[in-house]
Amino acid sequence: GGRRSQWVRNWAIWRYFRDYFPIRLVKTHNLLTTRNYIFGYHPHGIMGLGAFCNFSTEATGVSQKFPGIRPYLATLAGNFRMPILRDYLMSGGICPVNRDSIDYILSKNGSGNAIIIVVGGAAESLNCTPGKNSVTLKNRKGFVKLALRHGADLVPVYSFGENEVYKQVIFEEGSWGRWVQKKFQKHIGFAPCIFHGRGLFSSNTWGLLPYPKPITTVVGEPITIPKIDNPSQREVDFYHSIYVDSLIKLFDKYKSKFGLPETEVLEVN
Repeated sequence: GGRRSQWVRNWAIWRYFRDYFPIRLVKTHNLLTTRNYIFGYHPHGIMGLGAFCNFSTEATGVSQKFPGIRPYLATLAGNFRMPILRDYLMSGGICPVNRDSIDYILSKNGSGNAIIIVVGGAAESLNCTPGKNSVTLKNRKGFVKLALRHGADLVPVYSFGENEVYKQVIFEEGSWGRWVQKKFQKHIGFAPCIFHGRGLFSSNTWGLLPYPKPITTVVGEPITIPKIDNPSQREVDFYHSIYVDSLIKLFDKYKSKFGLPETEVLEVN
């Protein structure tokens, strides 16, 4: 469950971080404190900057917008093997994206918990590029099975602009570059991306600073999930299809409001 620190989550630096892009959190529905939730966050982008700012800090007011809800951003378990970094991550309410941690939070930590899982993960990061809205979701069903086992409601979340803050070299399927990336992803858990942002002193030079592009994270309507100790594949597929439809509807409802044309289609891979 970590060691959450409201002091760390409220550091002033996070407000500067928020305003640089800027990053916004949009609430569309209330969340009951008597339920637990799994938020599916899309897309991953290069670094998931919207997920970090909105759910592991208080810069965009997540606790005010969803009173009584404790957000836990889930990330690679390998990040927790390094002392000091591990404690810093836990202080922001970040937890490992493994079954033990998620089971504990959803079953032994009371109600009002919301675990944020970046569903597409490393595979999705390989395809993120400015102007492209695609998610890796068709065969990602483990989070739905977890939700069913714990009776945790599923909440689709889409971040408009997450793919705009870095430019990436995209390797085609079958190329040596994509082969190397997939090997890293399989054995280490993350995929090495070749990307760049802007320079420190000029937006016309290359560097590692992200481009100051707006990121707007929209939290959709919760999908009520029943508690089933041993869900069948058919039940998992059924609620997964409902989730995919809800995510597409969320994207279509807000795309024009946040700068995309009405003809833009969310690509689900």
